[in-house]
Parts: sequence; structure tokens; C-alpha cells
Amino acid sequence: MQDPLVYLNGAMTPLSEARIPVLDRGFIFGDGVYEVVPMYARKLFRARQHIARLFRSLNKIGIPNPHAEEEWLRLVDQVAAAHPADDQLVYLQVTRGVARRGHAFPKEVTPTVFIMTNPFSPPSPQAVTNGVPCVTMDDKRWLHCDIKSTSLLGNVLAAQFAVEHDATEVIQFRGDWLSEGSASNVWIARNGELYAPPRDAMILEGIRYGFIEELCAAGGIPFASRPITREEVMQADEVLLSSASKEILAVASIDGRPVGDGRPGPVFRKLHAAYQEAKKA
Repeated sequence: MQDPLVYLNGAMTPLSEARIPVLDRGFIFGDGVYEVVPMYARKLFRARQHIARLFRSLNKIGIPNPHAEEEWLRLVDQVAAAHPADDQLVYLQVTRGVARRGHAFPKEVTPTVFIMTNPFSPPSPQAVTNGVPCVTMDDKRWLHCDIKSTSLLGNVLAAQFAVEHDATEVIQFRGDWLSEGSASNVWIARNGELYAPPRDAMILEGIRYGFIEELCAAGGIPFASRPITREEVMQADEVLLSSASKEILAVASIDGRPVGDGRPGPVFRKLHAAYQEAKKA
């Protein structure tokens, strides 16, 4: 679709005609939150978990939630139904709304609600089979990464760092401790066990975090959430990435050095297979 339909503040409109005032606080301050919900074969995947995280983000920054859960799901389905692709990534954004420029929260302002969708292509067979390269960098973002904020300049700079180093993703550290990628959670495997950084304000807890934890439980893979050092990452048998768009991917190299034997390992293969079965279901 050259000019897809999107939802903006109560109306479906062509994307080229969607407009917000320049004083929208999302435009001026990045004062808003968002979600990205995958859809497979026109079925939303873990949509209620995504909506729950949207609610948490709204609550943490004090934006009134404009819709109940079922209304959000109805709107998402409405936008997705207007598009021909069976597999989609649905984007939801809520900003605090339009007000005169001032840093403190304005009073009696109506949130701006925007929903769009794009065709979704899963990771390439080559990326799944061979793994992907990553590079490391210091995590220079703010201290509330648990909020899925539209203020993503730190993530943008990290993603550009990866591009400039011919890598798929960055692996970030706060001091000596693993945090996450620019748009991914990061996992390590050692001796058949899987580990992830703690669910705290230093990372955005991806919806795949809980999902992969469920897959581990079902597949008999021991899992623990705990602080992970830089040394542990560099010496891991396997390093994995997860996100809505990447699903789950193995890291083949970090800073030019192979992870394990440089190929996706058994923990990845088992989790990837289980992920695909869950999509089919």
C-alpha cells in the first residue's frame, strides 16, 4: 500500500494526511510512550502482554490511559484489517498531547493516540542459520529504560554505532554489567543454561523476555535472571538477541571475535524451534 490507513485521534486516515500540531509534546519533548505488536497470519502475538506494558509505561510517566484493554485491541485490529499483509508489526504511540511549551505537565490536556502498521518480515534464513555480528559499547542512556519511551536518541545513536561497524546490533554495558542492545534484550548461554540481566530500570523488559522464560521452562532449559558481567558475555557459549522484529537470533561474533565456535548453538536452536511452533499455534 502506497498510502496506508492509520489511526489518529479517533479517525482512520491515509498516512500522508495524518497531522499533529507542532506543539504536541511528543514532537517537542519526546513526551510519550509506544509499543510494537507483531501479528502472524492476522493473529496478534502476545497482544495482551504488549498492552499491559503500554499501560505500565503510561502510568510511570503520568499520562492518562485513553482506552481500556479491549478498546485498544479493537483499534489495533481495525488498523491491521485495513492492510493486505498477513504478517504485520503494529505500532502504537501515545503522547501527553498538545499544550504550550513548558517542561512541567500541562493540565487538562488530551493525549494524542496514533496507530500504524507495516508488513513484517522475519529474520532471514541466513541470519537464523549463521547468526549475526554484534559490537560492544558503553550504555549512555538514561536511568529509566524500563519505560518504553519515544525519547529514543540514545537508542538511535547506539543503532547507528552498530551500522557504522557493520554489525546487526550493539551489546551495551553499564560499567562492567550487561544491559541490552539498542532494540533487543541480550541473553547468554553457558553449559546449556540460559541467563538474562535482571528485570530492573536498566533494561526494557521485552515481551519476549517472559515468553522465552516460558519456552525454557517447557523445554527443560535452566534459566536464571541475574547480573551478568562483560567477561561472562565474552566467554559465553552462546549469546542471543530477542525482540519483536528479530524474534530470537544467535550472535555469531562480538567485536570481531567468535562467540563459542562462531555458529548458533543448541540452546538457540531449541528456543528458535519452540518460538516458531508457538507462532504456528
